Amino acid sequence: MQRLPSGEVVITPRNFKLLEELEKSEKGQGEMSGHITYGLLDNNDIFMKEWSGSILGPPRTAFENRIYNLKVTIPEEYPVVPPHVKFVTKINMNCVDSNGNIDKSRVRAIKTWDRNMGIEQLLISLRAEMISKDNYRLRQPEEGAHY
Repeated sequence: MQRLPSGEVVITPRNFKLLEELEKSEKGQGEMSGHITYGLLDNNDIFMKEWSGSILGPPRTAFENRIYNLKVTIPEEYPVVPPHVKFVTKINMNCVDSNGNIDKSRVRAIKTWDRNMGIEQLLISLRAEMISKDNYRLRQPEEGAHY
């Protein structure tokens, strides 16, 4: 969504927004470049529904020096509703269930979601959860374990 100088509001269509996000990710232009990555699982997916993401564990936490992979599924209603995110790499966090699914009520980006947010903000929010007082010292599963 964008507001023009005239005051008109322009709503960016789903696929245009996703194309912008893909381009930003491919060029490494995000604010957390080097700490998070994301992109299409299949470059032939014209609906841009299935994405992969990764988060580099923050320093001085139980997640340090580990890369956590995620699967991001974009619903048809995106960006009005947030994507569905599931960890592929096993992780122990209070906002992740025993199957790797995100508990939407515990992740700030999902609780405060609006159409101007995107995949990057969601991954940044999950990385911030890693350094929260509830999570940063939690013992982690064996490195390389997957759901």
